[in-house]
Parts: sequence; C-alpha cells; structure tokens
Amino acid sequence: MRKESKVNKQCTFMYQGLKIDRTAVLHKSKMLLMMYRPVVWSVSNRAKEVCESAEYYSGKKMEEALEYLANFAPDIEQEKFSVQVRSLFETQWLISLIESAMSKIHDYPENGKLYYEILSKQFLTSDNYNERQMLELLNMERSTYYDKKREAIDLFAICMWGYTIPSMRGMFETTGNEVDIPCFFKA
Repeated sequence: MRKESKVNKQCTFMYQGLKIDRTAVLHKSKMLLMMYRPVVWSVSNRAKEVCESAEYYSGKKMEEALEYLANFAPDIEQEKFSVQVRSLFETQWLISLIESAMSKIHDYPENGKLYYEILSKQFLTSDNYNERQMLELLNMERSTYYDKKREAIDLFAICMWGYTIPSMRGMFETTGNEVDIPCFFKA
C-alpha cells in the first residue's frame, strides 16, 4: 500500500474545511480539463463567425455592424446574434475561471509550478502531449508522474470550487438573497 502524500493530506483537510464533496468536484474538474482544448478551439471559431455574421448583416466593419444590429435589424436577426454573443461570453467566462484556478495552482507553495506544468501540458496547451512525452519533459518515473498528476487535479478542484467560483459570485444574477450559480458549478 502506498503512503499518502503530504499534498494529498492537505487536500483532504482543505476539502473538509471548505465543505466540498471531493468525489463530485474531482469528476467535474476532470471533465472541465478534458474539454478545455475543444472549447478554446470552438470559441475562436465562433468569434470569427460572430464577426462575419455582423459584417454580413451590414456589409460594414464590426462597430457599424453592431450598431446596425442593435438599432435597425429585425428582431429575429437581433435575437440570433444576441444568442451567439451570449454564448461567446459564457465560454470566455469558463476559460477565465480555469485560468484563474490555474494561477492559484502555480502559486501553491509546494510544487505549485510542477502541478501547473503538468495540467497545462496535459490538458490546456494546444499541443497534446502523450504519456511518453510528459515523462520525458518532466524527467519523471511513470508512477511519480501519475501521483503528481492526481495531486494536481485535486488542487485544481479545490482552487476551482473552493476559491475561484466563490470569488466570482457577483458575476451571477441574484434571485432574492440566493446567488443563482449554474448547477454544474455548485460544489
């Protein structure tokens, strides 16, 4: 049986202190990390489409196209464009959340830069490194790499659901005294 690492013990205490369900947020964290690359690719393509769409409606530059859509376009065109822009901003918000959590990981006092590098290279950069490349880049044994990767994902979950999301509560609309956070982002 393997000995529990110091970071793993610290994570256990942080989950308890923050009252976060470790299993649930680890699952959500893995999903977010795995979908990051496709989301970034999609947002860059959608941004181009929104610009092209605005220019198509008015045949002019982006600022003039936005003015046209806001003031003169039929309601159907306005709604379609509004949905596209809203989706773009929601996706950008998700990317910002992940980047904020990653910044916290980088600053983590014990191996923060290593955890940041593991997550970045494994999930976030445009290059998709395989296991052999990761082991070579990090100069690690396979078992050590997987232990560190597990710890990095644990820290990501804590940074995301314990610190980053709660700090951005003001970005969500409120209903009464309750903050309306999308279900996926609740701990």
